[in-house]
Amino acid sequence: MANHFRTDRVGMEIKREVNEILQKKVRDPRVQGVTITDVQMVGDLSMAKVYYTIMSNLASDNQKAQLGLEKATGTIKRELGRKLTLYKIPDLVFEKDQSIEYGNKIDQMLRALEQKD
Repeated sequence: MANHFRTDRVGMEIKREVNEILQKKVRDPRVQGVTITDVQMVGDLSMAKVYYTIMSNLASDNQKAQLGLEKATGTIKRELGRKLTLYKIPDLVFEKDQSIEYGNKIDQMLRALEQKD
């Protein structure tokens, strides 16, 4: 159970650092406006699933952001290695955070139900 707390702490630290790295170190215009919303760590800290969101809803912007993040993975890992004191920096997998869109969809459905009554 103590390992669960460590993975949460490491995930929070990676989230904070990756946000900072994207703002200050990565100059790729495709990742401008990308915000890291959550990081889920594997139990042995070998992989981190990094969830991100962008302000645009266009599919082309989402695809560009994904490609930009994949290209910047090496830079991000190198900077994490400099800032974090971990034995091995986890592999990063970037995934679009769907929770905001899902929440908006549920909100619209609830409003539609209220209007019917």
